[in-house]
Amino acid sequence: MSSGSALARNPAESARLASEVRLSVEQVSYAYSANPTQAPLFTVEATSFQARRGEIVAILGPNASGKSTLLKLISGALAPLSGRILLNGFVIHTLTPRTRAQRIAVVQQESPLLFPARAWEFVLQGRHAHGHSLRFESEEDVLIANNALAQVGAAELSDRWMDQISGGEKQRVILARALAQQPLLLLLDEPTLHLDIAAQIGLLDALRRLAAENRYTVVVVTHELNLAAEYADQVVLMQRGRCLRVGPPANIYQRELLEQVFQTPLSVEFGSSGRPRVTVLPGT
Repeated sequence: MSSGSALARNPAESARLASEVRLSVEQVSYAYSANPTQAPLFTVEATSFQARRGEIVAILGPNASGKSTLLKLISGALAPLSGRILLNGFVIHTLTPRTRAQRIAVVQQESPLLFPARAWEFVLQGRHAHGHSLRFESEEDVLIANNALAQVGAAELSDRWMDQISGGEKQRVILARALAQQPLLLLLDEPTLHLDIAAQIGLLDALRRLAAENRYTVVVVTHELNLAAEYADQVVLMQRGRCLRVGPPANIYQRELLEQVFQTPLSVEFGSSGRPRVTVLPGT
């Protein structure tokens, strides 16, 4: 009997797995038209995948493949042309901005400082969606912000000025601000960009631990093949706005497919962990 047949004959298990699904992207597409007289240009074609609690999903692809646009659709910043996106069964684009901010945290590639701030003050901004008008932050808000800094291993940065810390430290503080929102869904757009390898690994180790401990659903946009292979539970492989494959890295990392998408000679090997490792080969 196949595992699929066994699952179909076990309604309790099917119900349990269904209840674990936090994010459901259903045939979502997005297009825009630079000229009203021209046909719209599709930047994301019909894309579907699901993400469970505690799971890390990597949206992987080269530049201009639609990764960041798909992330904006999931965040609610863009409305899909067709399809829908559900968070715990609710259509994201029908939620109020305040409700979205309470349930979805977004870590952008760049988070410019609008005014000088210490790390704890910057993290405290993540509590704004939970506050009330004409109200200062409560003791609970401060406690949550300090706990968020501790969760990402940045408690010692609390009183440091944001413009006086390293890129890797700043990225941890930005992640702490997102955690202070106490979200269900955590979205990150190229979080390891411009970081050295030690900072990249430290940040992704923290993400994996936080997802497991707090049951966050994490969606990460990246073009880093090996980081996605090592840390993601699922990969959504994009090319020119099309979703080519969805599945565990071991199923997606086929040499011919990756060479087609990234337009470069590659080798793919599997270690004892079962995780694939990609090497870029010299051009022939």
